[in-house]
Amino acid sequence: MSRRYFLLKRKPEAFSKTEYTVQEQIELLPFLLKVLSKTSRNSVKSILTRGQVMVDGQMMRQHNYSLQIGQKVEIQSNQVALNISKLVGVTILHEDEDIIVINKEAGILSVASKREREMTAYRQVTDYVRSSDVRNRIFVVHRLDKDTSGVMMFAKNEKTQQTLQNTWSESVKERMYTALVQGKVKSESGTITSWLTENSAFKVYSSPIDNGGQHAITHYKRIQSNKECSLLEVLLETGRKNQIRVHMEELGHPVLGDKKYGSTSNPLRRLGLHATALSFLHPRTGELVRFEAEVPAMFITRSK
Repeated sequence: MSRRYFLLKRKPEAFSKTEYTVQEQIELLPFLLKVLSKTSRNSVKSILTRGQVMVDGQMMRQHNYSLQIGQKVEIQSNQVALNISKLVGVTILHEDEDIIVINKEAGILSVASKREREMTAYRQVTDYVRSSDVRNRIFVVHRLDKDTSGVMMFAKNEKTQQTLQNTWSESVKERMYTALVQGKVKSESGTITSWLTENSAFKVYSSPIDNGGQHAITHYKRIQSNKECSLLEVLLETGRKNQIRVHMEELGHPVLGDKKYGSTSNPLRRLGLHATALSFLHPRTGELVRFEAEVPAMFITRSK
């Protein structure tokens, strides 16, 4: 294959940005790996994640975005991405005029509660969007538990928030989690169905029969396991509060570190739960989009 599309037209501007012109169709990440051949793959991926790549003037973080002949790819300096680098425990995966998708680390609250006023993902992303315009806002669409990491989305306007929340069950096509659970799960796969109710102490309980609670369905598949723990891929058919945590306890294999729902060990010093992927119909375009957050390495090594 000819490589003439990699070099192109280069225009340095006082360490602020470098521009290239695409001359053959190629995906964005392979393109960047070629033009930045002296930069490590992880560093190139970080440049994308931090929002330092513009395609025809639009910020682009999608690794497999298909570049077309004649498009302009601009790589901006670290100074331009300074506001993104100030985020702590939050990485931006995607941003457009309607939504902003992040990877939240464990230990970061999604939003503030009445009892806790610490730094949250919501507050940090709000500060980030207001750094370009003080009128900018973000709106909560869904949440992750404080000790759950992974993909989380905010709306950038109230109309988008209402659209997503009102059509959530129809618009969301996939909510995939990775769970590190206690003990060796015998079944390769399975489905847990029950009705969930929450008591006055904010603990959710599961019932095998309809007791007036919320119907909850969880599918799981074992990825790998050892005598101490198992790594599961978990797909939510419904999205109820603490659903995975309750259902894993019901399975007899609570999520590691989840003392509230039956775990007796915490080798990770965090909850063994990660929101790996979120797939949904974009509220403006109707296009099916999917965002992923890499599974923490400690989940994989612990379950080998």
